[in-house]
Amino acid sequence: MKRLLLLAALSFCIAIPAAQAGAENKGAPVQLRSVRADFIQEKHLKILARPIVSTGSFTFQAPQSLRWEYRTPIRSILLMHGGKVRKFVERDGVLAEDKGMRLDAMQVVLAEISNWLDGRFTDNAMFTVSFPKKQTILLTPKEQGIAALISSIELKLGEQAGLLDKVIIFEGPDASTSLTFSNRIINKEIPAAVFTNK
Repeated sequence: MKRLLLLAALSFCIAIPAAQAGAENKGAPVQLRSVRADFIQEKHLKILARPIVSTGSFTFQAPQSLRWEYRTPIRSILLMHGGKVRKFVERDGVLAEDKGMRLDAMQVVLAEISNWLDGRFTDNAMFTVSFPKKQTILLTPKEQGIAALISSIELKLGEQAGLLDKVIIFEGPDASTSLTFSNRIINKEIPAAVFTNK
């Protein structure tokens, strides 16, 4: 569950000051109130001839409302709103709530999200942040528990200052997950029902 939440947390079009990432300033960083986007997720493992590909979408509205939805190959929805977190998984064609989630990990990630969206990206208790090249941010876990799941996370910035195009999560020498984003809609009002109804 912690891995899923880190994917969700890092897949926002985060408003990061471009100078911090060593990028040319092609415009002021976007101040995010809301964002919707589609994503393609690819899971690479040494034992697989081809990656496992998932597709979906996410919707975020400040300060901490999130809908993270996988459409294929298995439909599932993670909802975060008003301090509550719920997950639904499709079984036999019906979305059923998964009550066995560990909510404590989710609360930690939600706190990180609000820091990042406020531009406090380097004030991060969970990761050491570095900028190895232009348009790239590298996160390295500080805590042993997270490091057991993730060795590093690479964020690729887009052409527009501060927007995130791709996330690559390295889970070990022979395993990684990448998320590529498209069709972004920024700062449109989103009804609360999007974050509460499956």
